[in-house]
Amino acid sequence: MNGYFDYNATTPLHTAASDAWLRASEKHWHNPSSLYRDAGLASHQLESARERLGNLMGAEAERIVFTSGATESNNALFTSLPADAVVVISAIEHPSVREAARGRNVMELPVNAAGVVEVDELKQLIISKRPALVSVMAANNESGALQPWRELAALCREQDVLFHTDAAQWLGKLDAANLGECDFITGSAHKFGGGKGCGFLVLPTEDSRLGFIRGGPQEHGRRAGTENYPAIEAMVTALETVTPRLSEIEHTQSKLRDGFIAALRARFELLRVISESAPRLWNTVLMVMPEHDNLKWLTRLSRRGFSISTGSACSSGKEGSSVVVTALGASAEELKRVVRISGGWDTKVADWQALEAAFFEVFEELNRGGRPQ
Repeated sequence: MNGYFDYNATTPLHTAASDAWLRASEKHWHNPSSLYRDAGLASHQLESARERLGNLMGAEAERIVFTSGATESNNALFTSLPADAVVVISAIEHPSVREAARGRNVMELPVNAAGVVEVDELKQLIISKRPALVSVMAANNESGALQPWRELAALCREQDVLFHTDAAQWLGKLDAANLGECDFITGSAHKFGGGKGCGFLVLPTEDSRLGFIRGGPQEHGRRAGTENYPAIEAMVTALETVTPRLSEIEHTQSKLRDGFIAALRARFELLRVISESAPRLWNTVLMVMPEHDNLKWLTRLSRRGFSISTGSACSSGKEGSSVVVTALGASAEELKRVVRISGGWDTKVADWQALEAAFFEVFEELNRGGRPQ
């Protein structure tokens, strides 16, 4: 049994990514910035990985800067803006966007009842405020709700406003081929089977120079420090490996997820699934349980070998502060009953069924006052 249901927080290292990291570490461990032959080979492999990643997203390789992850990338983007810059961010952005945007003139774009931003709302904000940048994530990390990033990017292009999407949850779950239409894209390898501490930032053009880490000339002068080529190779390999299977995975896993929801709803009549009416990631369920504190659910499920979440692990330094449920006007009491389930590419029907049975067992235990049998 695979009891891990927190893939939106992090994912296990894909076997192909692990193999790629090992090969790169053994064969191309040299500093890509050095001048001798072996270093030149490492530099060539690094640039090949950049090209391959660009091809997966429909973005020119010259626009890509490798970083330590989406948090660094998001911070680099926002801290490069003038202090008086007007920026629009959605009400459901990741903390690395919300916190990095602090100090600027931030306008918050609300979400509708399904947890999705609306293009017309943004158009009105652009016309009235003329922001320097609009930032809306591609897919929400808590609810899984897909945001209309292509339409938003097109609107911003029409209005001559820069557009950024945090694609951390989209990548590796849905087709990334058109992400290059966005001016800025950020992502993290560990969200789709790569290793931790590796990610990227896509800029509007190859001439964009944020200079967010200063020192050497690496990454075309935009981020100093010796590149971690093995981690970059593992990241690109992970995305290349999963991309051809995405349509099949979505078809299979969304049915398993929906079957799990139906089973729980049959038992818990007042169960509330956030963003259920919106297009969502095929692996994600954000629920407000009808009874009992979410930490009680989490700890008792953990004892049974299941890993779930009570929200975003990056919110306020701890789990439990659901940005999405808050944006939808939930009460403080409802926030204490939020749990998030996020399965993986190869989660089996037996895994979902075992989790379903565990929820029922925990419910009975909690109703007895928390005493296990």
